[in-house]
Amino acid sequence: MAVIHRTTLSPTKLELLTAWLPTRPWYVGPTRPSLIKSGGFRLDDPQGEVGIEFMVVTDTSGDVPVPYFVPLTYRGAALAGAEDAFVGMTTHGVLGKRWVYDGCHDPVLVAQLFALLDGRAEPQAQSVTDTPDPTITHSGPGSPLGVTAAKATDNPTGTYLWTRDVTLRVNRLLRPAADGPADVEGHVSGPWRTPEDAEVRGVFAELRTA
Repeated sequence: MAVIHRTTLSPTKLELLTAWLPTRPWYVGPTRPSLIKSGGFRLDDPQGEVGIEFMVVTDTSGDVPVPYFVPLTYRGAALAGAEDAFVGMTTHGVLGKRWVYDGCHDPVLVAQLFALLDGRAEPQAQSVTDTPDPTITHSGPGSPLGVTAAKATDNPTGTYLWTRDVTLRVNRLLRPAADGPADVEGHVSGPWRTPEDAEVRGVFAELRTA
């Protein structure tokens, strides 16, 4: 169970993402982003070592607000071999130094995301300890996927997690849509809030047979 501490982060998550997002191939802004937190959820690391958060942030720097889906992990030490996925370092008021990574390239988050799809993990509220989040809907193929690692590839359409049997596309650029496309083996969907404080829903990830 992840414990949510009411404390400070320096720099903040939004400050880290403001510098990092423009380096991603799926970022569409022409300028430095101006970000607001718009939603998200968490998953628990079974070992209790790694923080797992799925953030929705909205870039309000342009004429039209653009929401992004940003899975993140928080670690107490550097993740070997993950230099390209490093978002930045922050100091947590309780836990001390934390190494922040793009979670799609972190094996702990990847394993738990596939566990969510096949029903072995439960989405948790983003900011409340030990509280399931029923607004996050998810479905899978009906049998355990057993994925503990996947090859991650970023391109302008999102991040793809490749395994021998299935491909999971993480939709980085979000659009309001009905839950669950009909042509997929599974999905994860959820809500976020617009800058006008309206709630919309969209698909965060789509599972297809490889």
